[in-house]
Amino acid sequence: MTLRRMTVDDQDEFTELVRASADLYGPYMSLPTTPQDFHAFLGKFADPLLAEGLVVCLRDTGAMAGNININSIIRGRAQTASLGYAAFAPTAGQGYMSEGLRLVLRYAFEELRLHRLEAQIQPGNQASLKLVQRLGFRSEGCSPELLFIDGAWRDHERWVITNAMAGMVPSEPHPTQPAR
Repeated sequence: MTLRRMTVDDQDEFTELVRASADLYGPYMSLPTTPQDFHAFLGKFADPLLAEGLVVCLRDTGAMAGNININSIIRGRAQTASLGYAAFAPTAGQGYMSEGLRLVLRYAFEELRLHRLEAQIQPGNQASLKLVQRLGFRSEGCSPELLFIDGAWRDHERWVITNAMAGMVPSEPHPTQPAR
């Protein structure tokens, strides 16, 4: 697996895979299916200090297996961000997102020097819950009506992993982290 930043050149493959994966997501998320929606989605990652849109690709072919976003990056005392991710139907269930998310953890903790990542997951999304559990995230409870998805405010379980839990503490803190 490889991990790279999403670009405008990904529009056609990404939107085609999203359309082909609609049954996989159900009410759990909304991803762009049109060029206009894709450009708006990509725009959320224009400032890499605030968010990064990444694609997980098969090493041998470069085909996309899924996407992972590092959203709402907060620096200073928090050094935290939230994760959003989705597998694409043609390769779902083959372990690619586990490997991709491991790469994102390494990138987020070692390169971006974040301290904490949170995944908000709807209680019925068993595949996503199993994924974060496999990777060592811990549950921090449920937040009623946390995110507006598929036309309604949805409850979400909050799952968290820190750099220490993942065994990936950077040698130097991020420059925005206070010394005391």
